[in-house]
Amino acid sequence: MRHIMKATIIFLLLAQVAWAGPFQQRGLFDFMLEDEASGVGPVDRLPEVPEIEPLGPVCPFRCQCHIRVVQCSDLGLDKVPKDLPPDTTLLDLQNNKITEIKDGDFKNLKNLHTLILVNNKISKISPGAFAPLVKLERLYLSKNQLKELPEKMPKTLQELRVHENEITKVRKSVFNGMNQMIVIELGTNPLKSSGIENGAFQGMKKLSYIRIADTNITAIPQGLPPSLTELHLDGNKINKVDATSLKGLNNLAKLGLSFNSISVIDNGSLSNAPHLRELHLDNNKLIKVPGGLAEHKYIQVVYLHNNNISAVGSNDFCPPGYNTKKASYSGVSLFSNPVQYWEIQPATFRCVYVRSAIQLGNYK
Repeated sequence: MRHIMKATIIFLLLAQVAWAGPFQQRGLFDFMLEDEASGVGPVDRLPEVPEIEPLGPVCPFRCQCHIRVVQCSDLGLDKVPKDLPPDTTLLDLQNNKITEIKDGDFKNLKNLHTLILVNNKISKISPGAFAPLVKLERLYLSKNQLKELPEKMPKTLQELRVHENEITKVRKSVFNGMNQMIVIELGTNPLKSSGIENGAFQGMKKLSYIRIADTNITAIPQGLPPSLTELHLDGNKINKVDATSLKGLNNLAKLGLSFNSISVIDNGSLSNAPHLRELHLDNNKLIKVPGGLAEHKYIQVVYLHNNNISAVGSNDFCPPGYNTKKASYSGVSLFSNPVQYWEIQPATFRCVYVRSAIQLGNYK
């Protein structure tokens, strides 16, 4: 009897297995639908999945972000990272391999103040690439492969550095309306004088500093703005400073013309810069002290070493009277010239602050 009951139970279990369907993986929402169909109340349902709110600004992969500063330098990047945090004020992309700046690369970066793109391989910048940067003040593009200055730069720009590129032209149209610009660095480009349009910098009313060193220009650019206080043209091929070269530069305080081929400075040239304080004319081909230094009331530093000056007159540096010069010389260099320093009259440097400010020496 016991054996018959055991057989019956096994038979019933096998029958249930035979009627059961195969196991299928089912999703969470399938079970929720079954609950609704079976009339289970809301208390018995599984809890609803809360809606995930979108995350805030995320730092680009491998970059470092801290207090609105995004640093992505030295990462081997070949393009600008996507989805940069919109509150970024400084973006550092130097020392990468970026070849092109495209429209949309800086979208939503309306708070960006400084953009550093130094030492990449940039040869092309799309016309609208900088359009979103409505607060940009500093743009650093040095050590790239640009053949011309970028068009449509933000009008808020105050400092532009593009030295060590392949720029051959500076058009007046590039700087139209750039009324906030203070500093321009254009050195070490294959620029020629013919490549700089007359008055290319004229419209910038706040421009204070220009450096166009180590290029191929043969003359001081014309039409420079009167706001200039520093002009650096060292290491070029300038051979003459004529009467109009410095015209209108009433606020110029420092003029750098070292390492050129200047042999002539026309009389009256320096009077166009009446507030000049520093004049660097070393390593040129001058045969005499430039005329007009004695009439300058504020000039304090004059570098004339490594020229061909063979004689120094007693009134070359100082005016005849003692009270006409407003500032005494603090530095005058005349070494490495063929002048016999023992032949220079002691009164020649009567308006020098201290004797140690005069640097003389044997030729060669």
